[in-house]
Amino acid sequence: MPDKTFDDPRIALNRIYTKGGDKGETALAGGQRVPKDSVRIEAYGTVDELNAFIGLACVTCGEETANAGRLGKLGHILRRVQHELFNLGSQLSTLPKDLHPKQARITPAEIEQLEREIDAMNEELPALRSFVLPGGTRLNAELHAARTICRRAERLTVALARIEETPPDAIRYLNRLSDALFVWSRWANHVLGVPEVLWEPNRAASGQPASDKKD
Repeated sequence: MPDKTFDDPRIALNRIYTKGGDKGETALAGGQRVPKDSVRIEAYGTVDELNAFIGLACVTCGEETANAGRLGKLGHILRRVQHELFNLGSQLSTLPKDLHPKQARITPAEIEQLEREIDAMNEELPALRSFVLPGGTRLNAELHAARTICRRAERLTVALARIEETPPDAIRYLNRLSDALFVWSRWANHVLGVPEVLWEPNRAASGQPASDKKD
């Protein structure tokens, strides 16, 4: 059998609370104590938040039984992405000097796979003639929520890279993933046969004729 790319995790979660963080600090993978509001913690904490929202979208894919075949494809992708985000969190929670050669991480392979999936699904979609708003279906809205969290994770990882050594593949991956989430949100509505919600500037209160306004 070929060697595995990454080591399997060796953990035993016998206790859920340790009281070690009661003073506002937490430990990195290498044992260093850092403030819980440090940029590194914010970065991989936001990656964890993103993972949770993608989990919601993954569940929604499974609930759409009428379109289980096509949405199952997206659900499979989202599940893989969850594992990739956990790998990214492992990487960001470890200082570069402590990163083991077999420790889980993001590589160019993950970025290239996202690019292939973006291109394949985008080919099925009509040309975009307007900005779109989240909505139309729950799955679309969940993927848009994940997209905005992904952008925040990217911004925080860029901020981290300014002050500490940060893997460039981490930033590239988050950038591609946010693009993928946008395409997947549009693709979800397309598969479900629901029109996209287009941005209409004059739907704002200030853009409506006086005759359309209600007291």
